[in-house]
Amino acid sequence: MAWTVERGVGTHYQIIGHKLYRERQCMFPARCSGVEHFLLELIDRLPDVEMVVNVRDYPQVPKWVQPTLPVFSFSKTSDYQDIMYPAWTFWEGGPAVWPIYPTGLGRWDLMRDDLAKSAAQWPWKNKESKGFFRGSRTSSERDPLVVLSREMPDLVDAEYTKNQAWKSDKDTLGRAPAKEIPLVDHCKYKYLFNFRGVAASFRFKHLFLCGSLVFHVGDQWQEFFYPQLQPWVHYVPVKQDLSDVRELLEFVQENDAIAEEIAIRGMEFILENLQMQDISCYWERLLTEFSRLLTSPPQRRQHYTHILSQPPKTEL
Repeated sequence: MAWTVERGVGTHYQIIGHKLYRERQCMFPARCSGVEHFLLELIDRLPDVEMVVNVRDYPQVPKWVQPTLPVFSFSKTSDYQDIMYPAWTFWEGGPAVWPIYPTGLGRWDLMRDDLAKSAAQWPWKNKESKGFFRGSRTSSERDPLVVLSREMPDLVDAEYTKNQAWKSDKDTLGRAPAKEIPLVDHCKYKYLFNFRGVAASFRFKHLFLCGSLVFHVGDQWQEFFYPQLQPWVHYVPVKQDLSDVRELLEFVQENDAIAEEIAIRGMEFILENLQMQDISCYWERLLTEFSRLLTSPPQRRQHYTHILSQPPKTEL
């Protein structure tokens, strides 16, 4: 563990005597706070343990690294050995989307409630029978959908919004940036698209709660709960290059009952299996099992900060 800490690939935490300690520096304080919420919630039930938690977007331990470094990351591909944990975004520290989410997407439990209300306002029969996507051009992999939208607007509505890297219309594929659309307003469409970002997309779990059919592009990037979701059971899988996207959209338009069944199963899975208590349960089991792999108990580093509970944030 000491060698992993020295490598600087994440933030070092120690839980000793049901108290939480952290090295003083954290690259993204809001992200560390999102992690610490769950650790402090469970602190009286957790064993003595120490771990390195990566709060960067990208995993840190490629397969070629030997010996393997025990680093916790929120997302990875099969090319990495990181241990996946529930992302900080379940509580706070999510990506800011100006002007609609200036401090990030916000607490998962509050967003669940808001999306449930929107889903009730937009039952399947009242949704627009077309695909929908709004997001920045973090990757050119999204281009084919935007191009298809411009060619066939009755099939899909997909446009790029501005992000911090935007300099000209060239960065939004030759058109002015589209207006940002809150997630609750995505619910008026039957088919919602999820693309990876730098790593896994934080919006994936949210889209299901609209009661819309989720089109998930590519399967390379994973979060801890992805393996339980099944293609064509909970969502529609789309090839990374989107070569099949037009055919898939036309298929679900022609097979509305099948599309609705998949959408319902996807929504029910997230509602039933990704509640806040499920996130806490996963953290508890993860750290309990991980503690059994440590060869020696953690020795408190005296210069570390004692982390205490903070009043909960109630806004989205």
